[in-house]
Amino acid sequence: MFKNIAQAAIILAALGTAGIALAQDAKVAETSKGKALVDAKGMTLYVFDKDSAGKSACNDACATNWPPLKAAADAKASGDWSVITRDDGAKQWAYKGKPVYTWAKDSKPGDVTGDGVNNVWHIATP
Repeated sequence: MFKNIAQAAIILAALGTAGIALAQDAKVAETSKGKALVDAKGMTLYVFDKDSAGKSACNDACATNWPPLKAAADAKASGDWSVITRDDGAKQWAYKGKPVYTWAKDSKPGDVTGDGVNNVWHIATP
């Protein structure tokens, strides 16, 4: 199939890069409360108990305090990640069907101050 190992490595690297692009720039990081999903800037991601699978219940003022992890209009779902359409028509990433958000009061990567807010916000875990 491949003429040499170098050719196979180039193809696998290209596929890996495409997979990363599809994974919406989120990753797993260690926080003071254990492993958490974080955005590309290292900010902790959260899930909201009032969301239903594939549907965000956090709009307007809620979305100001809990900014959705936005997805590009042409974003492609991959693995446990999917893209939902918000009430305003914007696209948002969801992990295992749950929309994910950052918290406006987290000031630096690794902060987890949103965990447990109003007993309905929780760290998004892998």
